[in-house]
Amino acid sequence: MKNQLRTKNPWTWIPTVYFAEGMPYIVVMTLSVIMYKRLEISNTEIAFYTSWLYLPWVIKPFWSPIVELLKSKRWWIVTMQLFIGAGLAGVALTLPTSFFFKGSLAFFWLLAFSSATHDIAVDGFYMMGLSESQQAFFVGIRNTFYRIAMVTGQGILVILAGYLETSKLLGDPADGHNIPLAWAFTFVVLAIAFVLFAIYHKFFLPHPSEDVQTETASIKDIFQGFKETIKAYFVKKEIWTILGFLLLFRLGESQLVKMASPFLLDTSTTGGLGLSTAQVGLAYGTIGIIALTFGGISGGWLASKFGLKKLLWIFVLSMNLPNLVYVYLAYFQPQQYWIVVSSIAVEQLGYGFGFTAYTLYMLYVSAGKYKTAHFAFSTGIMALGMMLPGMASGWLQEILGYQHFFVWVMLCTIPGFVMAKLIKLDKNFGMKKE
Repeated sequence: MKNQLRTKNPWTWIPTVYFAEGMPYIVVMTLSVIMYKRLEISNTEIAFYTSWLYLPWVIKPFWSPIVELLKSKRWWIVTMQLFIGAGLAGVALTLPTSFFFKGSLAFFWLLAFSSATHDIAVDGFYMMGLSESQQAFFVGIRNTFYRIAMVTGQGILVILAGYLETSKLLGDPADGHNIPLAWAFTFVVLAIAFVLFAIYHKFFLPHPSEDVQTETASIKDIFQGFKETIKAYFVKKEIWTILGFLLLFRLGESQLVKMASPFLLDTSTTGGLGLSTAQVGLAYGTIGIIALTFGGISGGWLASKFGLKKLLWIFVLSMNLPNLVYVYLAYFQPQQYWIVVSSIAVEQLGYGFGFTAYTLYMLYVSAGKYKTAHFAFSTGIMALGMMLPGMASGWLQEILGYQHFFVWVMLCTIPGFVMAKLIKLDKNFGMKKE
């Protein structure tokens, strides 16, 4: 009876599970970039090495059968949260050392693989732990707490680190030792939080009857089925157009996102805006994420009313044209903080709105017998499209300078427009059925 009551009480675990799902991704993809910039790592190295961290999300579909075959989803969720906590603690321990870059990268890899595995388990557990009506109801709740994790990771934690960098709590800020200690303290806070998440979920996650270790299917059967699933994806009609869209639609953004924070932090003499760590946390990680969330909600609402095909070009323009604000910021370098914040908000609002098209298209091409697995393949291809251009973005920026780099980003949006013209869509897809 106790377990049944837990199963019927999603409010006890949905918010915390999806907060825990979003946080490590934000830490690996965004927080690491800001931290390394403050620790005086070059843009080339930051972009190259942090882009490599996308790899676990690229290849996660290929080890999803292991999560299906071994143990329960519940076990994987709790265990991966402990691994994430260990990875965060490892980053904290290496930051004050002379080998902080290599050491912290190794622990970021642990974080990335643990987080990608956690995602696989959570997606399966969500469907097992809730009825169909509950799944529909809690979609908005899970997305909200994922966004709260983004605000916490890119905003609150960055503001905390920025405050500690300039305070006397960790020593004299003038000697430069505060920066690694400030970030180490921030990661200690995160590590403790994830240990507490694991303990909490150990007791409060439900025990769905179907969430048991697979005993009837052999490893050979599992992987044979996985082989068939892969084949079914890559023999889809228009597969080359599908792959082109998934890989190229975010070509400009994949490079912009890696250099946005370094640009905001770099001094005006190097072409940046010279913001403090705390100012970046507020502008990019708090107000920017709020605008991103509003854009995503409004995009989803409009798509449900009019369908993806009718709004496609509005989504495409919204995704790409607001990137022009970075061209403006790089060339004019405004000193007024409100102008910078407003520009970031415009870009994030457009990105959140336009990304609706990308998400809906992944759902569209994944429909069919293997829709869950095929959606995972689509997200993996998406991650590959972010990883490869992102790796070269820092090198390109240092060659071109920020002004020409952001012009280059705008040129890289052209393939996305071309692929949007080529894709085929059902005119009613995405439209809410009365």
